Amino acid sequence: MELTAGVAALALLIGIVTSGIGGAIGGMATGGKAIGNQLAAMMGSFYGPVGGVVGIVVGLILLALIG
Repeated sequence: MELTAGVAALALLIGIVTSGIGGAIGGMATGGKAIGNQLAAMMGSFYGPVGGVVGIVVGLILLALIG
């Protein structure tokens, strides 16, 4: 399978959404009791993609170079 621009954009979009969901879950798990689940989930969903997007972009670049 070849990595086209459409597939890369779809993978980036899916990665951003899932890293936001993962950040929200992680935020609730770590700070839910201290600051409340809603605020922890909101902050986690904001800061989750910060690291996730970088990893996704690096992974897509490596896939483009390999394939």
